[in-house]
Amino acid sequence: MKLVWGMLAWALCAHASAQQSGIIHVVRSGDTLASIAQAYYGDPRREAVLSNENGLEGGEALPEGVQLVIPTVRFHRVQRGESWRSIAEHYYGDPARGSVLVRANNAKASSMPDEGALLLVPYPLRHRARNSESFASISQHYYGTRDEARSLRGFNGGRTKAARGQVVLVPLFDLALSVTGKQRVDGLQGEGDSEDVQALQAEVAREIPRLREYVTRGQFVDAVSLGNQLLGHPQRTGNQEISIQRELATAYVALDREDMAVIAFTRALEKQPDLELDSVRTSPRVLAALETAKTLRTK
Repeated sequence: MKLVWGMLAWALCAHASAQQSGIIHVVRSGDTLASIAQAYYGDPRREAVLSNENGLEGGEALPEGVQLVIPTVRFHRVQRGESWRSIAEHYYGDPARGSVLVRANNAKASSMPDEGALLLVPYPLRHRARNSESFASISQHYYGTRDEARSLRGFNGGRTKAARGQVVLVPLFDLALSVTGKQRVDGLQGEGDSEDVQALQAEVAREIPRLREYVTRGQFVDAVSLGNQLLGHPQRTGNQEISIQRELATAYVALDREDMAVIAFTRALEKQPDLELDSVRTSPRVLAALETAKTLRTK
């Protein structure tokens, strides 16, 4: 029986896996790759993922006590000063792989990741090439389309083909554990709620345009009410808080509460010290409140 153990696969791609915390499953009597895939992913067809990640040949019996790596996507909370490249280097060992993080999170490469945002980190599955495979065929196998071949080549250093036996890293975006799978994992702190956190942050993002609309339409009381509700949201990101505080400050000025506007701007400046407003489109009273907040911060 030919087995390539999980630790060997990790060694072959140490540059990509050093920062990945693998979930380990110890094979029990009666386990098969399909039953393990069902247990962790809720889908027995994911057995191919397990076999590729652990260097197993299809149809092999699993000796009791063998340790298998269970690959899954991860989530990363953005810290101040982090970039797509620095996060990619942390998880993938190569800053050039940041483009995959950008795509996975529907973001723009030209913008920094939002401080406090929870990012999806695709799992770099190890695919051992058979014969001389093209990246187009590997793309078709994993993504159901050949259109990802260029991105896949870029993730693997730009080479055009993979010789037999070479390891190709395939970033998988949807490799999430099922509810049952999460319950099986010991020490997975907070990960089971990560998808919920992303959904909550998206909810705040959907509400901010409504807040702006209230301010634009002169519905300042409604704006203050909604803005403070959003500030009470535990999962707002740094950029979201800045946007909310700016709209609140404008609403407070319109309600003759410059004191509250100064407080709102002060909190926005804590997140973005170089905050500036359009001097042409912004009222002088709002600009004055911002300048007061800046002055207070320097004292």
